[in-house]
Amino acid sequence: MIATAKFSSTRVETAKGDFRTIHRNKTWEQFKHLQKGFENSRGVRLFYFDETIEILMPGKAHELFKSVIGFLIETFLFHHEVEFEPTGSMTQEKAEVASVEADESYAIEGFSLSIEVNFTSGDINKLSRYKVLAVDEVWFWEDGVLEIYHLQQDQYEKIESSLIPSLSTLDCQFLSECILVGETSRIEAAKKLLKGRSV
Repeated sequence: MIATAKFSSTRVETAKGDFRTIHRNKTWEQFKHLQKGFENSRGVRLFYFDETIEILMPGKAHELFKSVIGFLIETFLFHHEVEFEPTGSMTQEKAEVASVEADESYAIEGFSLSIEVNFTSGDINKLSRYKVLAVDEVWFWEDGVLEIYHLQQDQYEKIESSLIPSLSTLDCQFLSECILVGETSRIEAAKKLLKGRSV
């Protein structure tokens, strides 16, 4: 259940402990000023695109699922002895155009991957801002389902399995099942992942 309140150019949404505020008609300079004010605010994530500022304060469930997804990705890569760089929620931006802080992000053998957990709808096209940043692949977790989008010929295409070579044997539906198991047990989720049809 999403509760929404609108105040002129601002919209506030809450769902499952998440609190999202969206400010429209804002400049890049206003965003950078706001960003400085949140420098020491742990857990708060900021986004900018198309003159829209988005502030996300994730709840417990949000942090749980982003952690489980990251854990399973890293478990899979470790199992297959693939080197990777976890870049977490680091700021990715193109000056004057877009800035994002994904829930999790990775550099894997020359490919970039960003992951977002969605409990509220937001107000801007998330894929458009990632396209500006040329992120190779974006994964969205929403309503118990994982969706994968890969950047191909300047457009994101929805796919069933990752086109990042090291993750290509991970079936999207199967990984979703593992993530749901991880909500109650990371150990059982990892066992299912490594014993399942993905290996």
